[in-house]
Amino acid sequence: MKLFKLSKKALLLVTAMGAMCSSYTLAATEIKVSFNQSDKHPQYQALQQFGEQLTKATDGRYKVSVFPNELLGDQRASLELVQNGAIQMAVVANPLVENYDKTFAVLGIPYVYANTAHQKKVFTSGILDDLFASTQKFGFEVLTAYTAGARSLYTKDAPIKTKAELKGKKIRVLQSDTMIKMLSCMGGTGVPMNQGEVYTAIQQGVLDGAENNEITYADLKQYEVAPYFSRTGHLRVADLLVVSDMFLSTMTPQDQATLKKLAKESTKTEFELWNAQIKKAEELAKEKGATFVEVDTTEFQQSCQSLQEELIKTPAQKALYEKIIALK
Repeated sequence: MKLFKLSKKALLLVTAMGAMCSSYTLAATEIKVSFNQSDKHPQYQALQQFGEQLTKATDGRYKVSVFPNELLGDQRASLELVQNGAIQMAVVANPLVENYDKTFAVLGIPYVYANTAHQKKVFTSGILDDLFASTQKFGFEVLTAYTAGARSLYTKDAPIKTKAELKGKKIRVLQSDTMIKMLSCMGGTGVPMNQGEVYTAIQQGVLDGAENNEITYADLKQYEVAPYFSRTGHLRVADLLVVSDMFLSTMTPQDQATLKKLAKESTKTEFELWNAQIKKAEELAKEKGATFVEVDTTEFQQSCQSLQEELIKTPAQKALYEKIIALK
């Protein structure tokens, strides 16, 4: 057999081609995550850490890219993109998933959580696992839940301390029937609207205010147009990290398990980051002229009892509600 000796130039060429093929083979699969808040938000930071851990755990097979500020669309559009596999993941508010399965409404019942610690226990206890997996029939799966803090009212002209003071006020809410009904039982009028439109709507008088947590309030500079923050603490909405079913089907069972495990672990990280930012956000808003008002929420809680009863209709909803209350 005749052996051919490669020239030095040919040897270098073959080596370079091999390296190119190797890097191509090892190119990471990008996981695009749609996010509607800024890159300073605790959820964004938790997602970044989750991405770094996933890349490491899968030996570089996956790379997570988080797109903040609605760069990939608002939450409703992002959920649809996840469903059809156009993007891989998104963070969406619980009420949007509630539109597909009313059992999720229990996670957003006014005053259902005693405090932040109770909510964290609910999100990390495993009692939501079956519910989260059940959305596969809609083309997506819920990986985990993040806290979005306690939502309170903030308004343009004066603080809100009573149901009477909220009467006739147009307040921005998330795009769900439950949120509209909640504002109604508290005495106001809920106006569903995308987050990106809220600042201008308050500024122009289309809205009298909005309801959200201290971090979003400060992060999006909404204190500039609505300087009165009234601590009604009426709701602790879950934000859900969803993943495309089409994308999951492309992963090996082992990589799927790794993704789901790390996503769940990121919830604890997100709660820690959230709690650390609350005080900073409040201090910033106060420096910019915001006024924070303490509210006796008894009247609002009593007004919302009828809504709680209305929302818990099915056996599944009742069972979930009882599990949540048992963890108080």
